[in-house]
Amino acid sequence: MNKHSDNHIVPYRLYIQVLAGLIVMTILSVAITKINLDTLTVFAAILLASIKSALVLTFFMHLKFDNKLLQILVISVFLLVALVLFITFLDYNFR
Repeated sequence: MNKHSDNHIVPYRLYIQVLAGLIVMTILSVAITKINLDTLTVFAAILLASIKSALVLTFFMHLKFDNKLLQILVISVFLLVALVLFITFLDYNFR
């Protein structure tokens, strides 16, 4: 039987907990814009957005149960985006 056709039983409670976490982080990302943290405001907003997207990918898009190669590729893309953002922040801060 193909691995992708296997059923994964995930309790609704887990989905509700992830949804609650996403809502809390959304409220935090809105609240963080009201606080003046200079350049850390953008960094904190991007960090929260990255965590939220990782949760959505892992649980709602079932990446947790998918092929290991696909998981590695998604993590690699996240690391590449983080590297590009880091270089961009360095360029912005040292101009």
